[in-house]
Amino acid sequence: MEYRFTAFGHENVTGKHKNTLEFTKDKELRLEGDCILGVKADFNLFRLRKIVEKGVKLKLTISADGVSDFVVFEPNPDFNDSHEIVVRKSEFNSKRTFGVRADKACAELKRELVEKLKDDNQKIEIIIVTL
Repeated sequence: MEYRFTAFGHENVTGKHKNTLEFTKDKELRLEGDCILGVKADFNLFRLRKIVEKGVKLKLTISADGVSDFVVFEPNPDFNDSHEIVVRKSEFNSKRTFGVRADKACAELKRELVEKLKDDNQKIEIIIVTL
């Protein structure tokens, strides 16, 4: 099973967080949000819940302007947030937690990709597949 959505970069993307990564529907981003990789995300909660139900492991690929990287993690069956998606290396669980036990966080993504995400006009494609 596969699900795709888009988000946009923002000048305040830093990609420095060592434990999480996040996409949000917010339009703005403060520098303190060092786990946020994209804003104005257009994901659908119902569709995300369906893919969570189908997968034992998920792979989330982030692509922007020809550069991509991916994260593999376990889905959180309690995920239920229509505004934010958070993937964590830890096992911390909340309704915003889409995935746990991830093999990477923001700080471990390709720096070339993170640099592209600092452009407000950069469209980001996110693809989630079941493994």
